[in-house]
Amino acid sequence: MTTPTLRGADAETVRDALERSEPLPGTAGFAGEVDGRLVRDVLGREPLFLESADADVGADSDAWAFEPAPLEDPAPFPAGGVLDADEAGRVEPDGVERRFTLPDPDPEPDHEAALEALDDAIRTATDAARTADREIAVAFSGGVDSALVAELLDAPLYVVGFPDSHDVEAARTAAEAMGRDLTVVELEPADLERAVPEIVRATGRTNAMDVQIALPLYLVGERVAADSYDALAVGQGADELFGGYEKVVRLDHRVEAETTRGAVREQIESLPDQLPRDVLTIRATGLEPVAPLLHDRVVEAALRLPDDLLADEETRKRGFRQVAARYLPGEVAERDKKAVQYGSLVARELDRLARQHGYKRRMDDHVSKYIESLLADE
Repeated sequence: MTTPTLRGADAETVRDALERSEPLPGTAGFAGEVDGRLVRDVLGREPLFLESADADVGADSDAWAFEPAPLEDPAPFPAGGVLDADEAGRVEPDGVERRFTLPDPDPEPDHEAALEALDDAIRTATDAARTADREIAVAFSGGVDSALVAELLDAPLYVVGFPDSHDVEAARTAAEAMGRDLTVVELEPADLERAVPEIVRATGRTNAMDVQIALPLYLVGERVAADSYDALAVGQGADELFGGYEKVVRLDHRVEAETTRGAVREQIESLPDQLPRDVLTIRATGLEPVAPLLHDRVVEAALRLPDDLLADEETRKRGFRQVAARYLPGEVAERDKKAVQYGSLVARELDRLARQHGYKRRMDDHVSKYIESLLADE
């Protein structure tokens, strides 16, 4: 079978997007080679890597890849970039032309129209995911993001975490409120030690935060794959798109913008750094990732939301929650969540393992050092 050179969209769609410089052409992301050009979508939803121009490799070696592992010194291909494929391996990422940039539309002044557009976009994205020929399960935390994805996909629910974790309890109560069955994947410390090297090989990342975030995805994906599903749906993107972070309200030192809407845009623009980790982690389990909330139509609708449908001191993701409440019990639509590495207790337990193996907190970045030690032991 011929190895595909383009992922996420068909060649004609990408050609048309390039011709029109259309950053959101109605896809869930794309990357690869089209007509002798390397290209990656504006949010970097499909991973793509270049060999460093300084790498000491032979003439027949790969100059680009969808994963970092085949390359000697991989660097992420810039989101929204275009490069002649012949230049791969000879040009550093900062020399890649930026063809696509994130649109900056005016906010929709009619709140009801903005909510209807968002509702329609989310339904379009989930309908597209359902029509694909694959068996999907949902990584479910009990929060509004994964709950809405689960409800609209009508797919089985899986939660991962240590037995006393917030996410396991939240998922149980949310599933009960939704009238849904739930599979609980309970973790023990040995699961983390076993999975860390696999995640590092897949993602090329060893820093503690990335590995902590990836571990729950990998471990729930393992179980979903063992249960004969071939895709894992996630709620990724909702916090960035809809104002899910405290900092977009506080407008503190963590953001440069002076408005909530501007701060949300900064979070959206951070997605290309995060998404390859999640996509590569899920694919390492043999599953295909499905992220309906990152579909172009949803991104378009999110970019039109005004400040007061994003977040304020009382409620974050305000507009998104209003749409979710059309499909979910109120207690689920209004529920806050914890970041997956904390809600699952993976971060706590990985820290505990590091300290048990002599990597004390007084050491600089002690968990990352422990992660690197697990690789050295192989």
